[in-house]
Amino acid sequence: MDTLDFSDEFEVTVNKYQRGEAANLEALKDKKLKGQLADREELYKKSANAAAKAEKWLMQTEAGRLEADGIEKTWRFDQHAIAKEVDVASRKNQFDLILPDLGPYTLDYTASGRYMVAAGRKGHVALIDLHTMKPIKDMQVRETVRDVVFLHNELFFAAAQKKYTYIYNQAGAELHCLKEHGSVLKLQFLKNHFLLSSINKFGHLHYQDITTGQMIGNYRSGLGRSDVLQVNPYNSVLCSGHAGGTVSMWKPTSAAPLVKMLCHRGPVTAISFHPNGHLMATAGMDKKIKIWDLRKYEAIQTLPGHAKSLDFSQKGLLATSTGSFIQVLATSDSQDYGRYMIHTMAKGYQINKVLFRPYEDVLGIGHSNGLSSVLIPGSGEPNFDSWVANPYETSKQRSEKEVRVLLDKLPPESIILDPTKIGTLSIKKKKEKRTKQDLEEEKEAAVAAVKNVHLKKKTKGRSKPSKMARKKQEGIEQAKRSFVEKNEDGGANKKQKRITEMTDLPVALQPFASRKTR
Repeated sequence: MDTLDFSDEFEVTVNKYQRGEAANLEALKDKKLKGQLADREELYKKSANAAAKAEKWLMQTEAGRLEADGIEKTWRFDQHAIAKEVDVASRKNQFDLILPDLGPYTLDYTASGRYMVAAGRKGHVALIDLHTMKPIKDMQVRETVRDVVFLHNELFFAAAQKKYTYIYNQAGAELHCLKEHGSVLKLQFLKNHFLLSSINKFGHLHYQDITTGQMIGNYRSGLGRSDVLQVNPYNSVLCSGHAGGTVSMWKPTSAAPLVKMLCHRGPVTAISFHPNGHLMATAGMDKKIKIWDLRKYEAIQTLPGHAKSLDFSQKGLLATSTGSFIQVLATSDSQDYGRYMIHTMAKGYQINKVLFRPYEDVLGIGHSNGLSSVLIPGSGEPNFDSWVANPYETSKQRSEKEVRVLLDKLPPESIILDPTKIGTLSIKKKKEKRTKQDLEEEKEAAVAAVKNVHLKKKTKGRSKPSKMARKKQEGIEQAKRSFVEKNEDGGANKKQKRITEMTDLPVALQPFASRKTR
């Protein structure tokens, strides 16, 4: 019985990876084509079986989720109840770091979710290994820090300080001072393009290549001061929210925004993107949270409430925060977002930023009194791909990966709204050759136009009917002549071009010129 269940389950998994129904080859008469298609179908079958086996044996962990019995509600479970039911390793991810004099705090995680960098507004910067729960570096920069972001790995991070943006290494040593960015309010890093982007207090957007140091783009948003900036993980398009309720989408090679959307009737306070890149969540001062479908640029759901910070998890959960209250939304059977979990901080704690930790069911919180981490079951991807993000990578693997991603670095010109268009060919339409009938019709139309021209009457003796008829005939002949010259001009130009190309060659090489050149 168990064997039958396993085979049925495996067959379902294989069907998931198949490319539709197999082609019907019996109706084909061409034996060569029939053989080629049969080989291709066999390859498709093998690849589907291999993918199903990989899912069965390599993806052992399944995503969890809170499930309520009867009339219970998932949002009624608090962190104490969840901590009692989870293992020791997961319970370790639930912590509070109380740093009351240095906040409010902002934070960022590496792509693997192992390291966290946190920065307090009063100048405190800390780099923490979340597997060992030990600080790697703890320093005080002695000036305001508005934002912090990791670069391509945990060895480097950028901090937006009072006057300039600085890049530090893991040991806390200052490597670069980026003066061209100005007084930055928000930072984002485009990992596929190695671009550090920022928006300063004057509303200027900057894109800088961290591998060469070249400033790729420096544009004025023209919409005033903004501290809302987020990158779409699907196409690397940068999104900024403004005081007028508009959201603008930018790429580094264009001074004008790609898209300008009026999302709220008041200032935009937060933006976040779903991992698939097709959904965008925005929050505004009009006390509304909207979910947008970027394929149609339409709001598909509007929720009441204000949010200072938004973040989508790898599994599509949406965290919102306002004051000291956090709400996590999840999709239901109707595909609309509804309340999944809630968490309230201690009285007086003002939340500055919420951020889901990759590959873990953890939500990081930066607030006015330090840092906190709470468990959100079902938020993280349970199976990591070591080729993309490996939390257990060695220094040698990290060095090899750094070389690999540098070789795979994409140019800034590849950032477009629809990245699927990259690599496709635009079909050049051939200019249709006009038929003899079309030429005759055009000629007749030109002659008719000349015939209908009304000649002015002139002085006595110059407007005789014979002279008028002769003038009309001359006009008709001139129209015919100009029409013929116009249509024969293309061939003459081509001939002249061939003669010019041949004469451009040295005299010794002209006899060896190909016939095409001649």
